[in-house]
Amino acid sequence: MIQLSDHFNYRRLLRFTFPSIIMMVFTSIYGVVDGFFVSNFAGKTPFAAINFIMPVLMILGCIGFMFGTGGSALISKTMGEGREQKANEIFSMLVYVSVVLGVLLAVLGVVFIRPIAVLLGAEGRMLENCVLYGRIILSALPFFILQYEFQCLFTTAAKPNLGLYITVASGVTNMVLDAVFVAGFRWGLVGAAAATSLSQFVGGVLPLIYFGRKNTSLLHLVKFSLMKGKFDGRVLLKTCTNGASELMSNISMSIVSMLYNTQLMKYAGEDGVAAYGVLMYVSMIFTAIFIGYAVGTAPVIGYHYGAQNESELKGLLKQSVILTGVFSVAMCIAGETLGRPLSYLFVGYDEALLGMTIHAFAVFSVSFLFSGFTIFGSSFFTALNDGLTSALISFLRTLVFQIAAVIIFPIFWELDGIWWSIVAAEVMAVVVTVVLLAVKRKKYGYF
Repeated sequence: MIQLSDHFNYRRLLRFTFPSIIMMVFTSIYGVVDGFFVSNFAGKTPFAAINFIMPVLMILGCIGFMFGTGGSALISKTMGEGREQKANEIFSMLVYVSVVLGVLLAVLGVVFIRPIAVLLGAEGRMLENCVLYGRIILSALPFFILQYEFQCLFTTAAKPNLGLYITVASGVTNMVLDAVFVAGFRWGLVGAAAATSLSQFVGGVLPLIYFGRKNTSLLHLVKFSLMKGKFDGRVLLKTCTNGASELMSNISMSIVSMLYNTQLMKYAGEDGVAAYGVLMYVSMIFTAIFIGYAVGTAPVIGYHYGAQNESELKGLLKQSVILTGVFSVAMCIAGETLGRPLSYLFVGYDEALLGMTIHAFAVFSVSFLFSGFTIFGSSFFTALNDGLTSALISFLRTLVFQIAAVIIFPIFWELDGIWWSIVAAEVMAVVVTVVLLAVKRKKYGYF
């Protein structure tokens, strides 16, 4: 078994991060399945409705990603310092806080989902579809948050393979139920939402059972009664600060998606929103490779930072930059090659929409050359417990640069300007990441 304290060469690094990569890719794939079934068996208006309301749901769910990435950095650093019991107390506290927060956000979400959808511009049949889908998904929000959180923490517990198995179980649940509910029973949006909610239940509850019992991982849940007096607000704040970049990234992407939808409604109508939905579904799979690698390496980086092993940090950074470069080129080529068949899979029933989506895909795929470096750079600083630097990268990449580009570019290039704005934002974000890595090099000693 590979330990966090080991020396990592390329082969060992790939072996350790591979389950995390597959886990994130599989999570993205089963998320795409919803879109496939709804688009082909319910029509493009329900499909557009899912894409329209999904950013709001993701903002709430990504709280778990913040606790997962931020907690992973702090827990692995604490283990690197030799404080295993404290690491388990931090882990337990974060899980319990996530459950309580998930229930609270679910209730608020169900109450306010309609006015939020109206505020975003949904009306008529699309509005009703947004509310219906959103409320069913929100019923499983606590499990959605836990699922995201545990996807990161399984790696920290040195059990990435187990995390992968549970993700596969959750994904298979979603895909099978999609086929039964949407294609078989013809329940449309309701079936897709029910399938997703039940899969999130699987992804959130199984890890709770595992960590709540005696296990062979580095982490276990301390019983709530034993946690009395152990609540540490400073630890919770540090976790949130560490994970702020990932939270910011997801919130910003959701906000930007809303803006993209608004711009697309202006320049291309409902077809533009549907085409953008296809891009987002497929990009989730491609980007998941970068995110999975970043999630997999973060505990290793955090551990060696806590152990003050600068030589290992240098090796991890160099190897990661090279591997990310290889992934980036492969993703770009795959995007350009697979753009037509993937577009046809979703919207092959509408010739005009298909043509728009294929063209958008050709432009959008260029962004994969740059996005991986920024995703890893942000995660690298999170692992070093430098949440502010990580958040700055994510804030500029996913919010400032994209908002500026998607507002300015369409003025000159209309619909094409919207597609190219994504590429421009990624290029600017890479420049910022390189500058910050150079500025912080002496502080952390990674080169």
